[in-house]
Amino acid sequence: MKLATVFEPGKEIPSQYTCDGTNTVTPVTVSDIPPSTKSLVLIMDDPDIPEFVKQKFGIAVYDHWVLFNILPTMKMIDGKNGIHGKNSSGKNAYTGPCPPDKRHRYVYTVFALDCLLELKEGATKDEVIAAMKGHVIAQAELMGTYERKK
Repeated sequence: MKLATVFEPGKEIPSQYTCDGTNTVTPVTVSDIPPSTKSLVLIMDDPDIPEFVKQKFGIAVYDHWVLFNILPTMKMIDGKNGIHGKNSSGKNAYTGPCPPDKRHRYVYTVFALDCLLELKEGATKDEVIAAMKGHVIAQAELMGTYERKK
């Protein structure tokens, strides 16, 4: 499985997809999806959050976007397909990069599953990951970076 988006892997995420722009969903294109795939899951998170954010939210990684039960026929994941899980802001939506301190990495991971997940809108990333156990047939990752302009 392969992922592509509006920026090159490892490069800067355009500001329109961040809190400094319109905070619109970063579209992710998925190709080479295994034929036995019944659904896709997309998780976008930030592993570089500062200690004060970890303590404030009681988390190790900030979840920006959790989307599941995306039909594998959808080659472009744009937030209009699938069911939104709860991000670390407590919203069932995409929240764009908004690092408070320095350049952060943002990791987009797509999982191909052999089933649909029996979860409701607002499921957390941990609930989605637990429900995926034993059902992942492929996964792909794409990383971008962002630093706020001072």
